Amino acid sequence: MLKITDLRAEIDGKEILKGLNLEVNAGEVHAIMGPNGAGKSTLGYVLGGRPGYDATGGSVRFDGQDLLELEPHERAAAGLFLGFQYPVEIPGISNLQFVREALNSQRRARGEAPLSGGEFLKLARAQAEALGMDVEMLKRPVNVGFSGGEKKRNEMVQMGIIGPRLAILDETDSGLDIDALKAVGEGINRIMRAPDKAVLLITHYQRLLDYVQPDFVHVLADGRIVRSGGPELALELEREGYGAVAA
Repeated sequence: MLKITDLRAEIDGKEILKGLNLEVNAGEVHAIMGPNGAGKSTLGYVLGGRPGYDATGGSVRFDGQDLLELEPHERAAAGLFLGFQYPVEIPGISNLQFVREALNSQRRARGEAPLSGGEFLKLARAQAEALGMDVEMLKRPVNVGFSGGEKKRNEMVQMGIIGPRLAILDETDSGLDIDALKAVGEGINRIMRAPDKAVLLITHYQRLLDYVQPDFVHVLADGRIVRSGGPELALELEREGYGAVAA
């Protein structure tokens, strides 16, 4: 599904990704772990097409397409979803308006008919209820006045409505208490654990992986993946720290 070859990227003239290689197949969950400044978030932003985060070398293939040649909205329509460590607030636009427009824009780009208001509302209610989120919150402006946990639940609701093929989740566990962490973990499993989907989890800690067990764990250090393994590697990182494991 996703094949990254010798990916390089610079931010403000400083090289952050230095020849990163990674392959993710459908049906798999991959966790990317590493110390601060290793390039984890940069990797997510480059794949998502965030302005200012452009690749300077290498290639990325997503379902056979050259991902780096696609605009951000084209990547989303192709099935890529980027979850942010700090979801943004959008005053004046309700969650329902925001996600309905995003979903129907993607459907139109794929040649599919947009959902009617009734069809969309039914889908949105089902996803909110599955995440334990009050449906009334969907009527509020996007993330305005939401707690950290509510923002992350809201992001999972958005992901459930849109139904991507590949989810890149950047420190989704950041700022979550135990209950919210469990709800978000269960949401990821429910939405993305499927033979035709895949997940790239970017995280510092093992705790999210207690709920979303990865098939593969990769250590990213100094812009490259320096070690890969199974779920046991995350436990080793918890015990030994990044310095010992990535050395």
